[in-house]
Amino acid sequence: MKSRLQNLLLFTLSHLNMEQEQTKTEGIKESASDLVDHVADFVETYYQYIAINVAQKSVNLASGAINFVVLVFLCLLIVSFVGFGLAWWLGTVIDSRAGGFFIVAAFYLVIMVVMIVMRKKVIFPFLRNIITRKIYE
Repeated sequence: MKSRLQNLLLFTLSHLNMEQEQTKTEGIKESASDLVDHVADFVETYYQYIAINVAQKSVNLASGAINFVVLVFLCLLIVSFVGFGLAWWLGTVIDSRAGGFFIVAAFYLVIMVVMIVMRKKVIFPFLRNIITRKIYE
């Protein structure tokens, strides 16, 4: 009887132990399922964040490019009219309209040569820094 009682007690304890293990396993499975759900939510939110960030940077870059084109066009008009006016005035001063235009053309040629000489050390780094700042803004 004593050994039967011991066997029954051991069986009951092992059965309780198995139920506890099963409960722990179910809890771990549930926790893993919750973790997978949270990771999926995090990935989806991060994807949406990246999409919004890319869209915002694209809009900023496009608006900057449009502003740049408009400003370059306006500067080109200003430089052209100032150049024509200066050439006309110099032509009147030296009594040769063609001479005034050649003097202004020579001035523009000097500016172009200076820009070509300085392009690798000054102009390209300057433009690169402006574009980089605009991208990471």
